[in-house]
Amino acid sequence: MEKEFTHIGEKNTPKMVNVGDKKITKRKATAKSIMFLGTEIISHFENKELTTKKGPVFQTAIVAGIQAVKKTSELIPMCHPLLINGVDIAIEIFDKEHIEILCSVSIEGKTGVEMEALMGANIAALTVYDMCKSISQKMIIKEVKLVKKSGGKSDIKNG
Repeated sequence: MEKEFTHIGEKNTPKMVNVGDKKITKRKATAKSIMFLGTEIISHFENKELTTKKGPVFQTAIVAGIQAVKKTSELIPMCHPLLINGVDIAIEIFDKEHIEILCSVSIEGKTGVEMEALMGANIAALTVYDMCKSISQKMIIKEVKLVKKSGGKSDIKNG
């Protein structure tokens, strides 16, 4: 059976999926962003944080990511507005040049939170870029992907 796009109507026009008949379930999604900062930027961190004139980099990025999760339906046209139960964003330096951002979003609802998790990871990475660009503009957001989802039709785990 071939899968079909869900956001295209009968006349090939855009549509928002009707989730009215779906059951409310606990749903969770986690997205990951890997970002190259380089040794020039990483060397400025003390105790796993860098404080700039704009404020603490990771703490600010976490707040920005949470705000982005809440605004996902305003920015991605076919996303439903959701009552978010929780958002957890963690940012870690994992070698001399890279950081990892994990954004987990949970709800009890009729549709998933994959886009919200991806949005949170993306905006957190962009915030790190904005706050560190005065040191170097060689930063690269290398990867943003969904790593886990549960509670809908199918659970996935992409490591």
